[in-house]
Amino acid sequence: MKKTLSRLIYNKALPFLKKYILTRGAAFTLLLFICFYAAGAAVGYISNQYGSKSNNMSVAVSAEGNWGLSFQEEGCTPVGNATIQELAQYDAYYAEDTEEKVLYLTFDAGYENGNTDPILDALKKHNVSATFFVVGTYIDSEPELIRRMAEEGHTVGNHTWHHPDMSQISTVETFQEELEYVENAYKEATGQEMTKFYRPPQGKYSETNLKMAQELGYKTFFWSLAYVDWYQDDQPSREEAFDKLLGRIHPGAIVLLHSTSSTNAEIMDELLTKWEEMGYSIRPLSEICD
Repeated sequence: MKKTLSRLIYNKALPFLKKYILTRGAAFTLLLFICFYAAGAAVGYISNQYGSKSNNMSVAVSAEGNWGLSFQEEGCTPVGNATIQELAQYDAYYAEDTEEKVLYLTFDAGYENGNTDPILDALKKHNVSATFFVVGTYIDSEPELIRRMAEEGHTVGNHTWHHPDMSQISTVETFQEELEYVENAYKEATGQEMTKFYRPPQGKYSETNLKMAQELGYKTFFWSLAYVDWYQDDQPSREEAFDKLLGRIHPGAIVLLHSTSSTNAEIMDELLTKWEEMGYSIRPLSEICD
């Protein structure tokens, strides 16, 4: 899903290694290569798109790249690639700066495999309004589910038509097309205008992209809590899910889940109950923008 830090280190090291092949001999070169690659692999292991495996690992703050998080203290907002304040200038968000026990529940939807209905059933039972960031082909293939989302008070957000790496799009015209195709499909399916909420596919973004989205009237949403739930054939256990989703919840969290996850469908009712028992209220994503 993304270029790893180990690969970046390897690419930086390659010219250096080529030089030493000619001057220092193959054995010394091999030793250097192993050191560079091991360092890259170690960094790549502890740093990933959805949060570091090491609670003490900090990340560089950057205005672009792959969205990443570092969880440094349980119950507290993780450190992101950019701060809440830095993102705010682009109408972008990854969490709310608050001590109040509120959270915002979002789902990414790229295709349908039968798990969305039970998720919607649980949300309805708990009177929770969530945001579903959908790709355009999902609207085309599942118009009834899209209508159900809208009718039951959920927000349907824009996850682009083709799910590309939007950070590689250089013109506002092409950027706009990816979003407008989804807007048009949503209006055709529901008869309503789409709420201008946008989530970059795979969390890949640039400062230019954030400005483009803002100029088009969109608010951009990253996340402060997610876990590896998108592999259909390698789903997390209930225990693994609850460990991440309860242990890392924090005031003002924007939670990202995938509606394709059978684990999420199975635990949703219980998860919402547990969050409520912890004192959290789950609010519509629109309230973070007020």
